[in-house]
Amino acid sequence: MIGRGGMAIVLEGWDPILHRTIAVKLVDKSKLEAFVAEDALKRFKREAQAAARLGHPNIVQVYEYGEEGDHAWIAMEYVAGKPLTAYLDEGLRTEVLRVRDIVGQLLDALAYSHVQGVVHRDIKPSNLLVTAEGQIKVTDFGIARVEASVLTQRGDMLGTPSYMSPEQYMGEVTDGRSDIFSTGVILYELLTGQRPFIGDSSGQIMQKILHDTPVNASELNPLVPPPVDWVLQKALAKELEDRFSSAREFQASLYSAIPDAPAGHGDAPPSAPPPDALRGSSPGLFNAARKLRTLSKSGNDTMGPGSSASPAVFAAEPPVVQAKARILFVDDEERILSALKTIFRSKYHVLTAANGHEALEFVRKFKIPVIVSDQRMPGMLGVELLRRARELTPDSVRILLTGYSDLASIVGSINDGEVYRFISKPWDNQELQQVIAEAMAIGNRMIERQHGQLSLPPKVDAAVLVLDERPEVHSALDRMAGDSLKLLHAKNIQEALTLLESKEVAVLVADIDMEAENYLVFFNLLKNKYPQILVVVLTSASDSELVIHLINEAQIYRFLNKPVNLSLMQQYLHSALGRYAEYKSAPELLERHKVKESPKARDSSFGQMIVGRLRSLKSRFAI
Repeated sequence: MIGRGGMAIVLEGWDPILHRTIAVKLVDKSKLEAFVAEDALKRFKREAQAAARLGHPNIVQVYEYGEEGDHAWIAMEYVAGKPLTAYLDEGLRTEVLRVRDIVGQLLDALAYSHVQGVVHRDIKPSNLLVTAEGQIKVTDFGIARVEASVLTQRGDMLGTPSYMSPEQYMGEVTDGRSDIFSTGVILYELLTGQRPFIGDSSGQIMQKILHDTPVNASELNPLVPPPVDWVLQKALAKELEDRFSSAREFQASLYSAIPDAPAGHGDAPPSAPPPDALRGSSPGLFNAARKLRTLSKSGNDTMGPGSSASPAVFAAEPPVVQAKARILFVDDEERILSALKTIFRSKYHVLTAANGHEALEFVRKFKIPVIVSDQRMPGMLGVELLRRARELTPDSVRILLTGYSDLASIVGSINDGEVYRFISKPWDNQELQQVIAEAMAIGNRMIERQHGQLSLPPKVDAAVLVLDERPEVHSALDRMAGDSLKLLHAKNIQEALTLLESKEVAVLVADIDMEAENYLVFFNLLKNKYPQILVVVLTSASDSELVIHLINEAQIYRFLNKPVNLSLMQQYLHSALGRYAEYKSAPELLERHKVKESPKARDSSFGQMIVGRLRSLKSRFAI
């Protein structure tokens, strides 16, 4: 047994078919009073039905429902963690940013369940499990109202007194805004260490919920930003129409009221007040305040849905708050955004947008080091979003994460969005986390640097090297550009290396139709050693996989299909020369254009030759 509730116990179980630990919530029908048994079992079955239609990383997953003899049972996801009650029983007043993340996860789950037509109606700390990693899991949909169900829609006063909305007390019809009210109560309690509506009986609590306005949270906890008071007032409004219209609106307002303060930007978080100012009426509160970051560091506490446990032992001193860097994910599928939040919320402040217009609002409002976008979205394609994001914040690192690999979109992501990487769905978690970590390290440095707008000098000394076995492109550019470009020509990679040994080259223009595989090796090894050389690729091939490789393995600057539009080519070359000039004045920019050396490229016989020739370029191209 790992937990006990009003009419059920929770057991740790084992699924012998799928070889996984599960939690089994079990009701003994023979122990229920006859006058409540029928309704209680209906609610128990409805819990399984409501939760089974929900698939969200912050909601406990239900696998199966069954009845056998005197028992009814629900088999569900096993959650290693504790109920939030275990910590609130200590009278904790939690670190403000951590509170935001806890409640933000809860609102994310509610936003999803409400769209699916499920209103929980009993949101309270004991129904929120917290894993060792700080992930919230909502459980116990026993009195949920499922869309189209006639049960518990009107006349039943079901819920937990301190967390019930006014309309629940009055037995009126409820909707998602009832869950918003209950979430507001939890937010207030986490921030202040006390509930907003307190009484000695359910009758007294009801009167306060119906008529009283609680003291502002910022008056009870000086670390709470004053804008949070407005958020709480709106969430705890007596009338449905005065509350947030959706959990998503509540979540957005909460994150605006408690923003991150990334290192090097904005005001530093306020220093902690003296211990006496934090203790309030709960003994030991200061020692536990702002500590719910990991909740169960040891990882030995494993509890299932509906369980209860003694709170963990907290450190005597509060930890230093480290602000998280922002990352923006854009996708029109809620399940994708939820999965990405689950993966990255412990490391970063995750912002999500369902379309390009929402994403651009975030970009205008915040400094965001990394932007990750889907491609096919209604209203605005990912390529267009990344192009506009580049105009608004050129120092951000942009990544395309998509299941569609049509050539035009990928080429647009290079030429218009200047994407750092292309990641295909379904993604590999390890690869995705590694790419995001690299992008974040670069993006943070780019966002923090101080720089002015660089203008292209009238003439750049470094040359443009055209690599093509025929001289047509070189000759055409020479006629068009005149003295504005210093042009060199090579018929093959060997000749190009010879010119690189003696000339300073800023831009390499290469027609890769004849030896595509050798060019991929050459670009990877060249960009690994000398990322300041910008590569423009020409080809008549319509191979999206090839272009993806050119992004991820060679970080090419621009891509042009043949026949070449010379006017566009000239535009790209002048842009590349301007970027090269910027590299010379701000060498830190090179990090975002350096690629990892591919072992396959390096270890091939052709690669070994390239590596040997590149060593002689070191003194000429060192920046």
